[in-house]
Amino acid sequence: MTGRVRTRDVPWGIRFLQNLTDKCSISCNAYYREFGYKALIAALTFAAYTCFHMCRKPLSVVKAVLHRNCSALTPPGDIPIYDNATWCDWAPFNGTDASSSQMLGELDSAFLFSYAFSMFVSGFIAERVNLRYFLSLGMLLSGIFSYMFGMGKILNIHVLSFYLTSQIFAGIVQTSGWPGVVTVMGNWFGNSKKGFLFGVWNCHTSIGNILGTLIAAAFVEHNWAYSFIVPGAIMGLVGFILFLFLVATPEDVGIVSSDVENQEVQRRLTERSLLIPTGSEQEKEVAIGFFGALTIPGVIEFSLCLFFAKLVSYTFLYWLPLYVNSSTTLGVSASADLSTLFDVGGMMGGIAAGVLSDNTGMSATVCTGMLTIAAPFMLLYQSLGAMSLGTNVILLLIVGGLVNGPYALITTVVSTELGTHSSLEGNSKALATVTAIIDGTGSIGAAIGPLLAGFVSNYGWQNVFYMLIVSDILALLLLSRLTKNEILKSRLVRRRFSD
Repeated sequence: MTGRVRTRDVPWGIRFLQNLTDKCSISCNAYYREFGYKALIAALTFAAYTCFHMCRKPLSVVKAVLHRNCSALTPPGDIPIYDNATWCDWAPFNGTDASSSQMLGELDSAFLFSYAFSMFVSGFIAERVNLRYFLSLGMLLSGIFSYMFGMGKILNIHVLSFYLTSQIFAGIVQTSGWPGVVTVMGNWFGNSKKGFLFGVWNCHTSIGNILGTLIAAAFVEHNWAYSFIVPGAIMGLVGFILFLFLVATPEDVGIVSSDVENQEVQRRLTERSLLIPTGSEQEKEVAIGFFGALTIPGVIEFSLCLFFAKLVSYTFLYWLPLYVNSSTTLGVSASADLSTLFDVGGMMGGIAAGVLSDNTGMSATVCTGMLTIAAPFMLLYQSLGAMSLGTNVILLLIVGGLVNGPYALITTVVSTELGTHSSLEGNSKALATVTAIIDGTGSIGAAIGPLLAGFVSNYGWQNVFYMLIVSDILALLLLSRLTKNEILKSRLVRRRFSD
């Protein structure tokens, strides 16, 4: 009786490297071969998701020039006097402060809501298609729609629907990113302790935000079109590299993972395949459905927690440059540069959360602890951040770490652990679906946060921070049951060892 035969997908770039290695008579043992592939996969998926976030960030920087106080600037001589108040704005964002803020909020929402609801479909698709093609095509299309938004400036387009359409389709195609990269990483790195690994790897989110901010800031005051065109071009190029070199699973290049838990999963799958006649309709592993994924213990709690955690994170992501600009004496570019410190803190927070999770095995408790401390520090930042540049820098780093640490942990370590939960009995067709449910639910919160901030900011920025603090508290309350169970389990284990 033979097992299932799986068609291998070896990318063209990998075939070239394999041929080059053979010709050079370079040999290495299985460990170093696997290590080389893992390093390549980690680097490619890191670069890919860096690009996804790089293309999301420019709008938060460009907002400050689409609508601003033009009376403080000197208009060209051919601008009529009655247009002085709005001469520097970009129509259709040249109305009143309230109407322009609403339109800018609609741009955020167009992307984020289309992203959130498309994510559930994307996870379903990702379990059933070739992930290399899925990710590469998603990156190419994401680059095109970023480029399209920037072309609105070059082509002198002043119709709101054009920019909304660009944002909607960008949101849809960007959903290929997260289920794709997390599933590929899960395929290669298994379910062993990897909090530190994923903490470092998840820095792609913050690095993408920083790169997107710096690129946008470099062009925003001269020609904001290139704030979108340049990231879009980089995204397309990296997508092509991914198409040439990404190996979705170890089996595609004939590797049996050295990871102990991966080997156990593979053993169960092999045993199951030996019981099923080759060629039967039952030999295909069935991808888990949406409702089946919801029954996995912890999926609902972490999904709802991420709803509020991502609401807070993405409100900072989309509105922080504008808040810094309005609350300090810094200009548009300087405010954008300063806002990147939130993401620097986010990288440190993600790594810290991963290390704590590895050492304690208590992911929910780690998230709860960081969320508890985040609330008072957000209030401190709103109250004291404008006092001095040094205070702003320190508080931004701390808030960034505390806000993004739980978000990073849930979307990486927690998602892969739940996607390979013991209740699945070795079914490998669940990771993308679970990841999409968790991140999709979180993305709905990410869509609502910036939209609410656009309205609430009209009544004072302090009210925006109150909204974020309430959301943070709700996020930690949603993990209370899981946190309680982890603490009780930890105490029980300590008692056994002490006995």
